[in-house]
Amino acid sequence: MIANILIGLVALEHVYILIMEMFLWTTPRTRKTFGLTAELANSTRSMAANQGLYNGFLAAGLLWSLIHPDADMSRQIGFFFLGCVLVAALFGGVTAKRSILLIQGLPALIALAALLWL
Repeated sequence: MIANILIGLVALEHVYILIMEMFLWTTPRTRKTFGLTAELANSTRSMAANQGLYNGFLAAGLLWSLIHPDADMSRQIGFFFLGCVLVAALFGGVTAKRSILLIQGLPALIALAALLWL
């Protein structure tokens, strides 16, 4: 149950990122969160929407792992999508902003650890 709660939180985080990147990219709050000027946010709007869509796929996979009727398959789906989140966080932390490692990577790592201890 703890693993499922943690997976749900990671999924919600990615839904939130989807919303920021797809719909709120040029707003002052999102620009501040990502450290963007108004000009840069406007010029990267379509790229951000694309990134947001990918975050949505991660969230959908994690939510799928929570609702799949077969417990073993559910667990495997969870492993796969948490692994995807970790890889994305590692890549983002190395290439874009180190804080991604903490903001996205750490929650996924904790959820993965909880899933391993089932």
